[in-house]
Amino acid sequence: MTVGVLRIELAIREAHSLKDKRRVIKSLKDRLANRFHVSVAEVDDLDLWQRAVIGVAMVANDGRFVQSCLDKIVGWVRIQRGVTLIDVEQQAY
Repeated sequence: MTVGVLRIELAIREAHSLKDKRRVIKSLKDRLANRFHVSVAEVDDLDLWQRAVIGVAMVANDGRFVQSCLDKIVGWVRIQRGVTLIDVEQQAY
């Protein structure tokens, strides 16, 4: 069994309030969960309206599959409108 974890730090330049940020992040989390079948949560910078940190987790029986999926998730987040990828930490156990 392999567990893959991503910590993705984002900038939300178009957000002018926490309400704007939450709308963008909720949409991103929902699309990630539906598209890649992963667990997603906002894990840090909850009170900053132009920054967000989301955590993504997945479990599978093949380490290469987990690594491939995590790479695809990072690539997908990188091209999303409304957010700018600042930093990514990736681990597989």
